Amino acid sequence: MSTVTPTDWQTRPAPETAQDWIARAAEVAAVLATDAAERDHVGATPYAEVQLLKDAGLVTLLGPTEHGGGGQDWPTAYRVVREVAKADGSIGQLLGYHYLWFWAARLVGTREQWEHVEAEASRNRWFFGGAVNPRDKDVVVTEDGDDLVYTGRKSFSTGSKVSDVTVLEGVLEGTDQHIFAIVPSDSEGLTFHDDWDNIGQRLTESGRVTLDGVRTPWSNAAGYVDKVFQPRVYNTLNVPTIQLVFVNFYLGIAGGALETAATYTREKSRSWLHGGYERAVDEPYVIDIYGDLTAKLWAAEALADAVAAEGQKLHDDPDAVTEQTRGDFEVRVAAVKARATDVALEISNRIFEVTGARSTATSEGLDRFWRNVRTHTLHDPVAYKRREVGRWVLEGELPEPTWYS
Repeated sequence: MSTVTPTDWQTRPAPETAQDWIARAAEVAAVLATDAAERDHVGATPYAEVQLLKDAGLVTLLGPTEHGGGGQDWPTAYRVVREVAKADGSIGQLLGYHYLWFWAARLVGTREQWEHVEAEASRNRWFFGGAVNPRDKDVVVTEDGDDLVYTGRKSFSTGSKVSDVTVLEGVLEGTDQHIFAIVPSDSEGLTFHDDWDNIGQRLTESGRVTLDGVRTPWSNAAGYVDKVFQPRVYNTLNVPTIQLVFVNFYLGIAGGALETAATYTREKSRSWLHGGYERAVDEPYVIDIYGDLTAKLWAAEALADAVAAEGQKLHDDPDAVTEQTRGDFEVRVAAVKARATDVALEISNRIFEVTGARSTATSEGLDRFWRNVRTHTLHDPVAYKRREVGRWVLEGELPEPTWYS
């Protein structure tokens, strides 16, 4: 186990700079890495892992400093997600989704709403989950006096059982109005099902959720004033923002795969008996593959960081976001999403070429990197991301804001 413990974090000053927070994330990753393969195999609900994120303060990264938050920006959040995902892709995804839902009140809510949510979430170190799968259209919201009542189901609910609060989404009965609201995860009528049984991202608690008359006051309806929604173009930044979360935990998983494989090659791989070299690390093809994969990873990371910085300019002045600036940003996000997908899949697959047959042992757990990337990169077809870029290049066409673009 790592020598870093939650007690160390509680007695040390909180990180202040972006680099300090990234270093804190690396400490968390070191703890997670000690038994990542075993935890992936068992697939138990990650209560301890989420508590680790809380103890380290990572869950408050985007929160206001006056309420105990880190006061950091999205580029830092993405780097933190990437660092955690190096050790455990599932926990990296959970943290990234948490950041999105933490920010969701600011995305669509009124100033009064998001200031309240961010203050409470930072003071109490809430961990956020979300029951917001856009391909499900069967959550209906009805009015009951001053309350909204959510009824239906969602087929995915990442972070469900480990969350303190859950973001709900449904359509107001008789309208086309989507209403988001944050409710306690132990709310009456909210049932999380233990049916997430996929080949990868096994610890994300992404199973079904049933909403059986979940109530919340109308005042919690994000962005509504007197039951009327107050729209801004900024509201449509949800997709490029979450897609950059995807990009960064893909690249984190890829980086973790490469680091783990390199350690294996140095310590365990045997040279080929007909190759003429005593050590695997001296074989030219091994050196070439590591050089090739590392160069590809570094290039994708550099693009991801550049796009994150471009996006932060939009977050810094939400009221100035236009359809043009939003569309141009989405194209850049689509490009890096496509590149990160290809790079992460290639790295998590090709590491076996330079680790050898014995590295496929279940006890080594090297397969988890590919399984994790392969599972989540199917979230939405990457071909449509390339299409967004191609149409923009050829026709200047901006992606239409949807749940996936």
